[in-house]
Amino acid sequence: MAIAKAQPGKTLLNPSNHTLIMIDHQSQMSFATHSIDMVTLRNNVALVAKAAKEFKVSTILTTVAEKSFSGPMFDEIKSVFPNEEVIDRTSMNTWEDPRIADRVNAIGKDKIVLAGLWTSVCIVGPALSALDQGFEVYVITDASGDVSNEAHQRAIERMIQLGARPMTSLQYLLELQRDWARTETYNETVATAIANGGAYGLGLIYAKTMFNASEGH
Repeated sequence: MAIAKAQPGKTLLNPSNHTLIMIDHQSQMSFATHSIDMVTLRNNVALVAKAAKEFKVSTILTTVAEKSFSGPMFDEIKSVFPNEEVIDRTSMNTWEDPRIADRVNAIGKDKIVLAGLWTSVCIVGPALSALDQGFEVYVITDASGDVSNEAHQRAIERMIQLGARPMTSLQYLLELQRDWARTETYNETVATAIANGGAYGLGLIYAKTMFNASEGH
């Protein structure tokens, strides 16, 4: 018989149990991305980066052929992590670059969270490789995109079939916060949601302006 306990499930993310890898959010990669509107993608990428920064998540930033072809990483990421090293690769599969493996091993977390362009290449590669090596893999699907809806959806399905767990940008932020009584991160979580949380952010503005409302603390 199952017994309910007031504690989170083991597959839930928290700030200290995973590594976030943001992959190839670059101009050249975005030009051919059609599975998601680019304004929406940039907004979601900003939300993920701010969440990771706020909660001090171990984060790896990586690009492919930055100077010779694909261009710099989105400013929505670089402005949040101005001093973070960006590892520039030649390999389409991030996981095949030994510098990435070294960083992942140095951080030492079993859960890997991925977001990037394109889903069917730059996310499928590391996702399947990490799963094969025993890591738990999560994919932030709305902070990723591909050349078509078909390419994006088939990539997500392929990863799910092998055990990857899909999630969204706002879900990522709120899963890290998880309890509104955590006052040390409350204000920044609300600020990020207001700035990048779409209609939810507008709701927060309304509630706080009209009623000085607060979520349960």
